[in-house]
Amino acid sequence: MRFLSIVGNSFGCSASGERLVSAARDGDLQEAKALLDYNPRLARYSTFGVRNSPLHYSAAQGHHEIVYLLLESGVDINLRNYRGQTALMQACQHGHWEVVQILILFGANIHRADYLNGGTALHLAALNGHSRCIRLVLADYIPSIPNVWNTLRQRLSSEESILEFDKGALSQVINRPADGGITALHMAALNGHVESVQLLLDLGAYVSEVTVEDGTTIDLIGAGSTALHYAACGGNAQCCQMLIAWGASLTAENANRWTPLMVARSWHRSWLEDILSSESAGQPQGLSTPYLSLPLMSIVKIARECGWRTFESLTTCQDPCAVCLERSCTVAAEGCDHEFCTPCALYLCSTNCTSTVANGPPGSIACPLCRHGIVSFVKLPGTRSVVKEIARTSLSLSFCRCSGEGLESSSLETPFCKPEPCCSGISPLGSSFRSLSCQRFPSMRINSSFLCKGAPDVCRSLVPCTVNRNLKNYLTRCSRSGFRRSASEGRRSWLSALNQYVTTGSGC
Repeated sequence: MRFLSIVGNSFGCSASGERLVSAARDGDLQEAKALLDYNPRLARYSTFGVRNSPLHYSAAQGHHEIVYLLLESGVDINLRNYRGQTALMQACQHGHWEVVQILILFGANIHRADYLNGGTALHLAALNGHSRCIRLVLADYIPSIPNVWNTLRQRLSSEESILEFDKGALSQVINRPADGGITALHMAALNGHVESVQLLLDLGAYVSEVTVEDGTTIDLIGAGSTALHYAACGGNAQCCQMLIAWGASLTAENANRWTPLMVARSWHRSWLEDILSSESAGQPQGLSTPYLSLPLMSIVKIARECGWRTFESLTTCQDPCAVCLERSCTVAAEGCDHEFCTPCALYLCSTNCTSTVANGPPGSIACPLCRHGIVSFVKLPGTRSVVKEIARTSLSLSFCRCSGEGLESSSLETPFCKPEPCCSGISPLGSSFRSLSCQRFPSMRINSSFLCKGAPDVCRSLVPCTVNRNLKNYLTRCSRSGFRRSASEGRRSWLSALNQYVTTGSGC
């Protein structure tokens, strides 16, 4: 009976987990919310084989509302599937910047690498040319200071660096190699993503970084190739010109003794011969990439500290945000002092793709009200910090219970039992059975055919705790006399005998 009960419970949780997976994949927010309210542990369910959780499916499909709901339910943000990919990796792979923004605000680990090729979320974003995802992933490494662009341009000089800016940490993230020594710049150059190549170069990507032979990675171009080799294979002329302007060598040879020009010829990129045959006189452009958003770090810190989803309703003396006209202002732009709400400021920093500002350093975003360059945001004096609540659950998925938690006693009334609201549930597996307790539980008739089968209206307690002394003596007498009974009588369990005692009050 116990084994069948456990198997039934596991099947029930599997069915509910598959329903949550379908809701996360299809974007059914109401269905996902109902399932998580019934059993929050379903957030940690993973499919058989590929081991994708509902967080993986919702992140891959771009359903940011469901991603937020799952994270609020206490799911591990860095869960891996069978390939070792996290939800952040899949969101960056498909370019869902809203999902990436939520995951970054919740503190997702950007340094995780998958099991197959060692690529991080930055590699996947660069591979598909998602520049918004790249700068969101690097939001904690680019400080919101006016002269950060000059510091990036002077990476080879011996001048003193800014205290708030750790160039070494940013360089390690940007130039981290995957299997075979392939960096994010290699991937962006191969696929011809000009914006991503420019952003990575502005942030300090090495144009002279070469691939290596590791025995597992199949490199059709050859080990020892630079990003210019990969750009020549991809055939994008603008990427080749940009890499050459940043100092990429035209005479560099890989392990096959191929130069970038030879790679272009072998892949029939004839339109690149003029570009790759002679050194270009161009120098790196003085202006920053339009995808470099300087205020992003400041607004991300404010959003983590003060929250960005729940806000107090507007009062008569408060001015609404000038962008959405719905929420109260929580941040102000340094320089022009215009006030915005946190969600609108996050949206401006995450979606901005123009560097046309009236007054501001390169990389700043234009204020939507006065077009002044915004470098950073500051918290308004009246903005209060949000106390982080403990998640509903962070435990692994266990077997389902007979009833949901926190239900009223009226919802549990059946012809068999009427438990009190204070009745405690069955403790999870692995805990001591001594912790089972129930107070003021009335007498009831226990039917073995109505034991735990996943129905929400069945009492979760198996044996009432208020057993009198006569019942205890009766159970002891029955257990001792069981050895003297015949084989046919011994097949009755102690539970059946207990049922007879509770119903009729008679002895053996």
